[in-house]
Amino acid sequence: MEIPEEHRMIVETVRKFTEKEIVPLADKMDRENYWPGDLFPRLGELGVLGPTVPEQYGGIGSDPLAQVLITEELAKGSAGVALSHGAHSNLCTHNLHANANERQRERYLPSLCSGEKVGALGLTEPGAGSDAVGIRTTAVHKGDVYVLNGSKMFITNAPIADVMIIYAKTDPGAGSRGITAFIVESGFPGYSVSGKMDKLGHRCSPTGEVILEDCVVPAENVLGKVNKGVAVMMAGLDIERVMVAGLALGIAEAAFDASLRYAREREQFGKPIAHFQLIQAKLADMYTNIEAARLLTYDVAVRTARESRLRKESAASVLFAAEMGTRVCLEAVQIHGGYGYMLEFPVNRYLRDAKLLEIGAGTSEIRRLLIARELLK
Repeated sequence: MEIPEEHRMIVETVRKFTEKEIVPLADKMDRENYWPGDLFPRLGELGVLGPTVPEQYGGIGSDPLAQVLITEELAKGSAGVALSHGAHSNLCTHNLHANANERQRERYLPSLCSGEKVGALGLTEPGAGSDAVGIRTTAVHKGDVYVLNGSKMFITNAPIADVMIIYAKTDPGAGSRGITAFIVESGFPGYSVSGKMDKLGHRCSPTGEVILEDCVVPAENVLGKVNKGVAVMMAGLDIERVMVAGLALGIAEAAFDASLRYAREREQFGKPIAHFQLIQAKLADMYTNIEAARLLTYDVAVRTARESRLRKESAASVLFAAEMGTRVCLEAVQIHGGYGYMLEFPVNRYLRDAKLLEIGAGTSEIRRLLIARELLK
């Protein structure tokens, strides 16, 4: 697939930034569960916080392929950075632009695109993960405000987010037809975050639980229409899935590159292990799987920009890429042998990071069900 020149320029810009600013800090960020406070403003200066947002609001006015390529490059340096970037630029900023009215766009998008404000999305709850429409957070209309009560769990960027799209039940008895999306600011009364969670992978990406206790949200902050939150939710899923596929792709590429270098340098029985056919077979399989995932992911990203819904295709891209990422990282650890099991080598981080992508943003099992459902329609 031929990547357009303007996209190549974006890739080169992000690649240089990643190599200079992220790679040297990646291990420290992982070990210490550490997020640099100035990283979002610097990403804003780079111009990559609003890939699909028009320039009039501070974005670069590009397309889903640009989102995927940016995510992929960031993930090569740090999957945690790529995850937080995606939650901000895709789950919050892109979805806000796609569903907001003009007043909301003018109020929120410029500061999100500049990195002055950090964005997030609050959907998952302690008792509602794969069953997204089973959320229990409620929103009661009182005059010119809504009062929200409930909690959101495993929310990327929650500890540092200023603006969050939150889903709540405005008509609890109506099931999926009673959900509304809201734009919620961290400074609203009744909003709090329980603290930063300690995770297996993506450790630098701040994750937390959002607590809503009589949280007061202006009625003008309804995103889309009342009781039409599922439409907002579904509209962004295709791009979200292909973005996550790009994240898996970046992790796998980093693991493969590390394995290739190590195989050339590590000697056993008097020669580099790259000379052994079983190691060569692993490298060949890793490369082939990465390239297959790349073509599927890029193809779906390009098509997403011009086709209304690509449910099974986007689900297939993230299903294949996520499982491919885990397989490639497992082989990377195997190629590194005992050193791969040591924390000083980054391949253990790649493996820990890769596994999340079979769980978050829809599990592999849910993705398979979705694909099958679409095929059998």
